[in-house]
This record gives sequence, C-alpha cells and structure tokens, in this order.
Amino acid sequence: MEKIKSKIYLYAVCVFLLLLIGTVYFFLFSNLSNKQTVQYLYIDADDSQDSVFNKLSPMANYYAMTGFRTLARHSDYAKNIHTGRYAIISGQGALKTFRHIKNGIQAPISLTIPEARTMERLAQLLSKKLMLDSTTIASTLKDSEFCAKFGYDTITIAAIFVPNTYDIYWNINMDKLIARMKKEHDIFWNPKRMEKARSMGMNTTEVATLASIIDEETANNAEKPMIAGMYYNRIKANMPLQADPTIKFAWKDFGMRRIYHKSLSINSPYNTYKNIGLPPGPIKIASIASIDAVL
Repeated sequence: MEKIKSKIYLYAVCVFLLLLIGTVYFFLFSNLSNKQTVQYLYIDADDSQDSVFNKLSPMANYYAMTGFRTLARHSDYAKNIHTGRYAIISGQGALKTFRHIKNGIQAPISLTIPEARTMERLAQLLSKKLMLDSTTIASTLKDSEFCAKFGYDTITIAAIFVPNTYDIYWNINMDKLIARMKKEHDIFWNPKRMEKARSMGMNTTEVATLASIIDEETANNAEKPMIAGMYYNRIKANMPLQADPTIKFAWKDFGMRRIYHKSLSINSPYNTYKNIGLPPGPIKIASIASIDAVL
C-alpha cells in the first residue's frame, strides 16, 4: 500500500513538474512575435515601463507578452529603461527578447548620409531615421565650439560627411554621430586620396568645396572631371571661379534657373564672380564621384 502511495505521489510530482515546465516554456520561451517578419520596437527617452508594454503588445502573442510583463515587473526594468531600436524576431521567446531590451542590445539601422544642400535639410532628413530631432541636429551643427572639437567650423562642417550608408544605432547622440562621421571621413581619405590632394595644393575641405560646386553643375559623372579641371585651372590662374551654383547658394534660392546680371551683385563670400578662389566652405555635401573627379 505504501508503495502504491509512493508511486502515486511520484506520478503527481512528475505531472506537476511537467505542467510547470510546460507553463514556463509557454510563457517565456514560445514565440513572442506575432509575425514571421522582423518587427522593430522603438524606445525613446520619454518611455516608461507601461508605454514599452503598449508599444510591444501589438507585435506580440498574448501568452508570451504575459511572460514579458512578468519578467519586467519582477526585475528593476522600470528603473533601467534603455532607449533604442530592438528587433522583435520570429522564433525568439519573451525571455531572450526581454534580456536584449533590458540590457540595451539593439539592432542597428542603415543610415544613408544624403547629399544635402544645407545643414538644415540634412537635419530634417537624419531626424526621420534617428531618435534625434531636427532642431537638435541643426543647432548642434551651428555650434562653433562643437564643430571645433572635430577640426571644423560651422561653415566647413559639411565636409566631414561622406555620403554613404552606415550601420548606426537609432538612439545615437550628436557627439557619437559626428565622431563616427569623422572616423568614416578619415577612412575615406586614404593615403592615395590624401596624396592626390597634396599634389594639387589642396586640403580635404577644399577638395570637398570644389566637389560640391561640381555636383551642382552636373549630375553626369562622365562630365565631372572636365568641369573640375576647368575650375582648378581658374584657381591656379588666380581667377574668379564664376560658378553659378555659388550664386544660388549665396541667395539661398536653389530653384533659380537662370543667373541674371543683377544676381551677381550680392555681397557674399560665396559670390565667386566677385571673389577670387574657392568659397569659404562646401555649398552641399559633396558626392564621392565629384570628390574623385577633383582628385
């Protein structure tokens, strides 16, 4: 009789353990995502634990979401919310997803630096891809002390950007963003390009400035070396560049189709009809094709 009772007790314990294991698996290890494709959870500086739940719930299966809530509420997550962009992957359970979110393990974004004409326009475009707002980006790029940390001023800062695509975290701050752009700038300006610039008597910012003018002259890459040669010869001859794109930039009227004589009277360092040599900085973020055309 005792043996029967022991077996029954043992079976009951086994059933209980199996149910417990099944329940834990169901809530913590079963698929959290309710879609086969990857979804992304964006957590910003204003989010609380509850708002994170609200953002995640539409992406999650009910029982796995219950497990996620339980994990969050029985940890110190409410006091340690990390901003960022987090991948909600099909086949990944609540426990692993929670660990990534709690520990700030993000999924990077592919950020393309556009060939923007102004820093204000650049700010608008970047703010659509980053947690940073356009006002913060634009005001920081107009801060002379900030630009000086990276060897530029507010007029030449456009030269730090190389229009390419980079893997960057969505919640990156301005210091880290521009530090990354400086790093990519230095990689782009390899010894071969640097030597070409030195042989022309130009630095990287001057090359980018001339390249920015060429970009505004033509979108045809085949024509760019010829135009670059024409302007470079004028620089060497100490002649005015007489570049129409700089007049448009001086007036901040990029829709001008024709440059009339009266437009050439503007008193601006970007008026290359009045002033000899290059303008003080790029009139846009120069393309790689135009930089290489100058070199």
